[in-house]
Amino acid sequence: MSELLSVILPIYSEEKNINELYNRLRNVFTDVLHINYEIIFVDDGSNDDSWKLIEELHENDNKVIGLRFSRNFGHHIAITAGIDYSTGDYTLLMDSDLQDQPEEIPKLLDKLKEGYNVVYGIRQKKEFGFLKTVSSNIVISLMNKISQHDFKIDSNIFRILDKKVVDHLKEMRERDRYILGLISYLGFKQVGIPIIHGARFTGISKYSVNRLFNLGMNMLTSFSYLPLKIASFIGILIASSCFIMVGWLVLQKILWGKAIAGWTSIMIAIFFMGGVQLSFLGILGEYVGRIYNESRNRPLYILDSSLGISKEGRDSSLER
Repeated sequence: MSELLSVILPIYSEEKNINELYNRLRNVFTDVLHINYEIIFVDDGSNDDSWKLIEELHENDNKVIGLRFSRNFGHHIAITAGIDYSTGDYTLLMDSDLQDQPEEIPKLLDKLKEGYNVVYGIRQKKEFGFLKTVSSNIVISLMNKISQHDFKIDSNIFRILDKKVVDHLKEMRERDRYILGLISYLGFKQVGIPIIHGARFTGISKYSVNRLFNLGMNMLTSFSYLPLKIASFIGILIASSCFIMVGWLVLQKILWGKAIAGWTSIMIAIFFMGGVQLSFLGILGEYVGRIYNESRNRPLYILDSSLGISKEGRDSSLER
């Protein structure tokens, strides 16, 4: 039996890209790689005709599998759903806007067969806008500096995984997910290779400022306790400074009879301490909120409908 390659494609209102993406993928698999494949489209609550196009592709090609969420659950949850339902010997993750180019897939697969468990693409020339490129580089660089693990976090979805890595990913069910961090956390043999980054075929990026902020918070709270440590350090520093200042003011009063500073300094100190406390409560709230989110034990996602998947064939462990 020939090897099977599973391709996971998160879709959020990408109706103008789907057919082009499918045609280019099929050409690579049939004309270049000559490999058996399954293409898993995960519709993350699209508000256009994306699901209708996926249904049409499935009718003409039973290698096309469709998963449709009941609402928008998020990019990394959509990738997780695709991983849950993938059955291939190898699993490829890529975005659906054609910035991850299907023609680069053979490079990833060839490198994986050299004995690696994960091979990810390193974009040689990013086709993002200036602002997105700069903000992405800053966030990823910051995360790698403050992460309390000795693995590298990156932002490029485009990568191929062997079955061992996929099986372990299926066991990791936390709800506030940064899937690339989880892949890095698993370890095994991982390597990056240079790839050509394409321009978006049509449309605009669906990552708003709010989505980017939420993703950054997931990255931060999932892989580091450093904000809590910084809060503790600053709290101790401020308390020590205040203690020293009070001692100095009392000493001035005893030795030189100087009056202790009045309302202005008191109000400044109150507002300063109030601001610091509220900031630290916000940091604590982010961590506590994620603990609460985990404790509710709700499913990661809810399927409205599916194509090419039998509900009976689903692994019961995925319901955790």
